[in-house]
Amino acid sequence: MSLKPEEVAWAIEEEIKNFSEELALESVGYVLQLGDGIARVWGLDDVMMSELVEFSNGTIGMVLNLESDCVGVVLFGTDHGIKEKDIVKRTGKISSVPVGEALLGRVVNPLGMPLDGKGPIVTSHSRPLESHSPGVVDRKPVCEPLQTGIKAIDTMIPIGLGQRQLIIGDRQTGKTTLILDTIINQKGKGVFCFYVAIGQKASTISRFVALLEEHGAMEYTTIIVASASDPAPLQYIAPYAGTAMGEYFMYKGQHAACFYDDLSKHAQAYRQLSLLLRRPPGREAYPGDIFYQHARLLERAAKLSVYLGAGSLTAIPVIETQANDVTTYIPTNVISITDGQIYLEPDLFYAGVRPAINVGISASRVGGKAQVPAMKKVAGSLRLDLAQYRELAAFTQFGSELDDNTQAQLKRGEVMVELLKQNKFSPYSLEKEVMITLIGTKGYVDDIPLNLVKTFEAEFYLYMEKNYADLPENIAKTKQLDQPAIDSICKATVEFKAIFKKQHGL
Repeated sequence: MSLKPEEVAWAIEEEIKNFSEELALESVGYVLQLGDGIARVWGLDDVMMSELVEFSNGTIGMVLNLESDCVGVVLFGTDHGIKEKDIVKRTGKISSVPVGEALLGRVVNPLGMPLDGKGPIVTSHSRPLESHSPGVVDRKPVCEPLQTGIKAIDTMIPIGLGQRQLIIGDRQTGKTTLILDTIINQKGKGVFCFYVAIGQKASTISRFVALLEEHGAMEYTTIIVASASDPAPLQYIAPYAGTAMGEYFMYKGQHAACFYDDLSKHAQAYRQLSLLLRRPPGREAYPGDIFYQHARLLERAAKLSVYLGAGSLTAIPVIETQANDVTTYIPTNVISITDGQIYLEPDLFYAGVRPAINVGISASRVGGKAQVPAMKKVAGSLRLDLAQYRELAAFTQFGSELDDNTQAQLKRGEVMVELLKQNKFSPYSLEKEVMITLIGTKGYVDDIPLNLVKTFEAEFYLYMEKNYADLPENIAKTKQLDQPAIDSICKATVEFKAIFKKQHGL
């Protein structure tokens, strides 16, 4: 039979004993029940929601339930050494995390404590885990791009500074690789990155950190770790901690990007806590406020108005689906909160199309507003071309005869799919993306055999750097692409193509 806090005899005896005594302010309580990382504490009548409390063994907990006769506390550490009747002290502090430049290059837990063995984090700044999202007047429309270095994203599903863009797909389809490439590509671009690892294996996180160090990306990155072996309360607060750290830079007028990998596990951690706190379950046993948990987290991402410093916080959450099903509870929730989604399809992944982005289902609700003028000019028709190619490719499986027009469209689609493929950990610069998209959409690569398309692309970049270096430099500097520049790139492509065909005997 379960123990009910209101029936614990010693708690009633204490009340009777103290009944005749004078009133005194006392900010301590006593443990009634303990188990599964949850404690029910009696006597903390004046405690605040989300306040930190300290247990007898030094473990910190956070108040998550306020009930008439006791409070529900989630523990951020071990419950070894804590027993019934132990004293619980109020700290008077709302849960907060250290923030600032001192956290860059560090691996920390969701409480801001270092996990990398590089010594303590010394900073005088802190921010509460929960804070209000900027209001409508405090924001400005998303208008600057967050260059990911991934051709398929920057050309067709652009992400803007201050946007919330979801990465969704089954396990092992390249979701974390997209994040790695994006973080590596922020080198020298003034964007501080915060990667929140929720419920992942410690070995996976260790490999992630090693890759970032190898590419020199840790100097502007902070990793917040709530691994699979950490208690559910730490997994629950991890994304809020990452957001608080990113907000510090946003309100300083700088740019930050927060990657939550992944919110499916975050939802499961919150479900576990809610059920242990005896909150009523709803659909799929998730509590009724699970939508609110993610909405209030992602709403904190914003592009601030000029009078607030024009800083930004970009949120890139990850959701893991089961068997391609994007219609389940948590995926549909997060899709409806975000400004677009990048859908990774297993079939494409196994077919060797990497990144395995399904252009049909993926979308960016900010669109061209988050692209530089040069990219907007060359990528306009690309999405439509690929959509038509997919449609035709499905139709031609029936073996019908094709006219010349249809064959040309199919060839163009195949070439563009080949051009959009790229290896992991090798993000492309803006000027390379613009040039290859321009010559691809204008049909200059259509007559190159598919097995030589990637070779053509690599050699084309080298040719441009050697003979027309001013063209890519000008695109990188001005972010513009005028007609003379387009003509020059086309002319250079014709010259290079003649050399390439001769070299490869085409």
